[in-house]
Amino acid sequence: MRIPVGRRERPTRLSSSPWWRGAAAVAAGALPALAFPDPGLWWFAYLALVPWLLLIRTAPTGRRAALDGWLGGTGFMIAVHHWLLPNLHVFLVVVAALLALLWAPWGWLVRSLLGGTPSAARATAALAAVPSGWLMVELVRSWEGLGGPWGLLGASQWQVSPALRLASVGGVWLVSLLVVAVNTAVTVLLAVPSARVPAVAGGCACAVAAGAVWLWSPRPERAGQVVRVAVVQPGVINGVGGAERRFARGEELTRQLAGQRPDLVVWGESSVGADLVTRPDLAARLAALSREVGADVLVNVDARRSDRPGIFKSSVLVGPDGPTGDRYDKMRLVPFGEYVPARAVLGWATSVGKAAGEDRMRGSRQVVMVLPGGKDRAGLRMGPLVCFESAFPDMSRRLARDGAQLLVAQSATSTFQHSWAPAQHASLAALRAAETGRPMVHATLTGVSAVYGPEGERVGGRLGTDASTAAVYDIPLARGTTPYVRFGDWAVYGALAVLAVLCAAEGLRALRRPAPGPPAPPAHTVHGSPVRPGR
Repeated sequence: MRIPVGRRERPTRLSSSPWWRGAAAVAAGALPALAFPDPGLWWFAYLALVPWLLLIRTAPTGRRAALDGWLGGTGFMIAVHHWLLPNLHVFLVVVAALLALLWAPWGWLVRSLLGGTPSAARATAALAAVPSGWLMVELVRSWEGLGGPWGLLGASQWQVSPALRLASVGGVWLVSLLVVAVNTAVTVLLAVPSARVPAVAGGCACAVAAGAVWLWSPRPERAGQVVRVAVVQPGVINGVGGAERRFARGEELTRQLAGQRPDLVVWGESSVGADLVTRPDLAARLAALSREVGADVLVNVDARRSDRPGIFKSSVLVGPDGPTGDRYDKMRLVPFGEYVPARAVLGWATSVGKAAGEDRMRGSRQVVMVLPGGKDRAGLRMGPLVCFESAFPDMSRRLARDGAQLLVAQSATSTFQHSWAPAQHASLAALRAAETGRPMVHATLTGVSAVYGPEGERVGGRLGTDASTAAVYDIPLARGTTPYVRFGDWAVYGALAVLAVLCAAEGLRALRRPAPGPPAPPAHTVHGSPVRPGR
């Protein structure tokens, strides 16, 4: 029976044109960026991947699905890091496209499990395998040399209490798994009618797991002790003599803390622009401030050291008698911002954007500093981090394991003052606090500065990018060890196990599949023969 022409299904522009499909993949991949600060549509993270997943599953071939994964990953990386454009210019697109290659295998995986009309069993497998594949992408790109763990999907949930409880159990990795699992379940529910029961069951399982963690996972045990920490944020100070004027403004704001009895005063990243050994006058001024406010001052020195070659970024603790000797040199540096990877090959980036003209030097170990104790208590154990390092879950976990009672991150995002970057950066402290069960201070030069309690809850008000001020926070301390600090990245290993089982199952299927028989010889008919064709 012939189908009337008017009723034939016309191909859509998206399916018939690879260019339209590619543009749709880039746009779909960019959508999850809306879940991060500043837009902060955290709830959107649970639906943001659905358009991308729906597009990939309709790819005609596995190669096209991998291409859709790569293009979507490019859109995601550009959207999450778009505030780097003034510094990296077109190089941002190049870097994003290179890192997005990590999503190509994920695109192939999505199509292999959800493409066509998948069985209920295959759709069920997708609920575990697709989030696991996504987590592998996040894990690989979290390597410092590839840009670090900025924009992990789980980090979009920094203000959601149940998600922070999940982070205390399995880190930000577990939150990412849950978010992608919900997106996968919604995709199956919309596109695979035969697998709606597993999709609903998978969504319910996510809700039950989150509820169980919320109700029964151990909470940080409040120590009944409060530490008073002052954050000094001088604001944007640029131009000639900027380092000296910034120091003077920090000095002025710190003097205003006299009489408020802080236990610690924290200045932001690069708050001191000269080595305190070569500039004893600066060290003396800081020591005078410590005596005046009655607390040690944690500054950040961005300068050449007198005892070794190169420029270091160092957290330095200064007491009433001068530098105490407690010092932490930043270990993980911002690619292109503080060093150029493979400078011999990529050094041209310095002529395109504002990449580092000279590589900073790295520290060799993390440090826990001990503040002087009062008559009634032992000294506070503090773990410093510098800027970019607050994005790495393993660093704060290590400090908690080493006995830190308070985490402090010193940061400076003035280059990106009017972008999403300051709010995104400050939000990471909530996750690190929840993961470790230790309060965290995020102190910046120009905002956003914020403080979070042992469960990731906000303590006091944040200091925005328009503020030049000092603020004191009463921060509750906690005892005990979170499951994440104790067991580490078990969620990552679980995802690896899921993918290993999937590969093993696919291998067994391939072995059991019957081998194709030999091709049959061509049939001879009355209309032709090898000797007389056509007869």
